[in-house]
Amino acid sequence: MNEFLDWGGQLSDPKTFQGMSQPVQIALMMGAIALLPTILVTMTCFTRVIIVLSFVRQGLATQQTPPNSVLIGLSIFLTLFIMKPVVDDIGANALAPYRAGKLTGPEAVKAAVPPLKDFMLRQTRKQDIALFLHLSGDQSVAEPKDTPLNVLVPAFVISELKTAFIMGFCIFLPFLLVDLVVSNLLVSMGMVMMPPALISGPVKVLLFVLADGWHLVTLAIATSFK
Repeated sequence: MNEFLDWGGQLSDPKTFQGMSQPVQIALMMGAIALLPTILVTMTCFTRVIIVLSFVRQGLATQQTPPNSVLIGLSIFLTLFIMKPVVDDIGANALAPYRAGKLTGPEAVKAAVPPLKDFMLRQTRKQDIALFLHLSGDQSVAEPKDTPLNVLVPAFVISELKTAFIMGFCIFLPFLLVDLVVSNLLVSMGMVMMPPALISGPVKVLLFVLADGWHLVTLAIATSFK
């Protein structure tokens, strides 16, 4: 493990990267591009957004409507809106100097990390960071900004999962009340054999549309990061 970390440290050295042959550099760049979906899921707000939208669909009990492709597409664009300040910061401090030739590839990557860490730290609970610091045995972290990525990323993910499930619970409550009311009405009318979902489904969709539910859900997701 130590040998692997030593090799990773040498690889992050700009002189080492520039001394490699062009095919090796291209292979490393392609490998970095392949990691972009993982970065999107574990280091941005995408996880919270897609989980909350999935809870909305389950609460409406509309099966595959909206389809997965629509939810994923909407989640990606909401992620871009929410992460815009971070993206702008990375573009100004890392991408623009790299394109101007002022920074090498590894230096640009290092410059892009701090804005992303600041975003994750604002959304991560202290107890989650403490948990992974304890699991890693790292006692050298004195301040949150000094948290290494191998600790911050999993702590950020479980914090996002907890927040997303709390929001999902709040979304489920109104739909649950509709199901209870419809079930009681059917029982009181003696229509015991009729499935409650047959009546509650259209009622939930109607109430969700009348309340402009997608607008409210999108607003709640966006404001939860501020």
